[in-house]
Amino acid sequence: MGSGASGPSGSRAEPWPSLMTFSWQPTATDGAARAGVLHTAHGTVETPVFMPVGTAGTVKAMTADAVRATGASIVLGNTYHLMLRPGADLVARLGGLHRFMDWPGPILTDSGGFQVMSLGKLRSLDADGVTFRSHLDGAKLRLTPEGAVEIQHLLDSTISMVLDECTKFPATDAEAESSMELSMRWAARGRAAFRSRDGYGLFGIVQGGVFPDLRACSAASLTGIGFEGYAIGGLAVGEGQASMFEVLEATVPLLPAEKPRYLMGVGTPDDLLGAVARGIDMFDCVMPTRAGRTARAYTSRGVLNLRNARHAQDSGPIDSDCACPACARHSRAYLHHLFRASEMLGPMLLTWHNLTYYQALMRGMRRAIVAHRFGAFAAEARAAWAEGDAG
Repeated sequence: MGSGASGPSGSRAEPWPSLMTFSWQPTATDGAARAGVLHTAHGTVETPVFMPVGTAGTVKAMTADAVRATGASIVLGNTYHLMLRPGADLVARLGGLHRFMDWPGPILTDSGGFQVMSLGKLRSLDADGVTFRSHLDGAKLRLTPEGAVEIQHLLDSTISMVLDECTKFPATDAEAESSMELSMRWAARGRAAFRSRDGYGLFGIVQGGVFPDLRACSAASLTGIGFEGYAIGGLAVGEGQASMFEVLEATVPLLPAEKPRYLMGVGTPDDLLGAVARGIDMFDCVMPTRAGRTARAYTSRGVLNLRNARHAQDSGPIDSDCACPACARHSRAYLHHLFRASEMLGPMLLTWHNLTYYQALMRGMRRAIVAHRFGAFAAEARAAWAEGDAG
């Protein structure tokens, strides 16, 4: 199974899933929305799925057991952060990222392209790759398409991503075209460098800004190369939800129907509903965990700010429809107190709640697709959010 199959000497024994071919199997459709099962070397994943973000080998404010308890079946790590600290070689020596972070299930790792590109003056781009300075200590480092794939191999990522350039927004047609073409050349190099193994996959990333013709060109290039799955990148970067949905409507039908589709870095619950309706299967975003650390709760009645004074004496739960520990065992008044007192338990409990809510939303979508009532489910969820919370 690669470096994640056996732990370091003295580690506790754990059952590991048997190897299988990496594949996505559809189980139901409702319009463009689709439900399915992703088969990987580290277990199966029901889609549509939301992946909690564990950038540096941990989902912030959560233990691995807590993440599992939310219903999550797959998490995301980041190549850029892990290559800087603690280093991919060390993770490999310690048995791979699955052992390192106590997550035997599937892990998808972002190639680090977005983080490197966001460094601004700390990086310089050329045809071969990107040179950048670490945001930690200023050390000069180099990342190439081949290097990004190798780092993810050392991490033992179940799903690796090709290195790409996340096109800035706004960008001119010419800028977006040049950026997309560079990403496609890098995608071909990443594919050539990827070491194929049973149950592991490499995803290509569609780029092209908000220009449908460029997105079509990118999709054609990637499908010509051939990947285990296809991501759509460069969205939710300032273009607005309407433009994002327009890009999805133009792009998703061009991707292979038998492969999983992943919308990177998205988003709000309403974004998830709209993207699933347009045929997306996989998502990740820091939004629910970041919100949990800043006293914002996602609920079946919309977003709450637990710092608001109206919660100070409220004995009710955050969300009566939720069974997470924050809702089942604590009041809004207690959560309000924790944040006002700057107690770390507040962010921990609210992060747990937000991730539980996101998983429940995805589970509801899957069931609605199977029942052929996805449109009604989405309408009901949006109506409840619009009605708001009167507690």
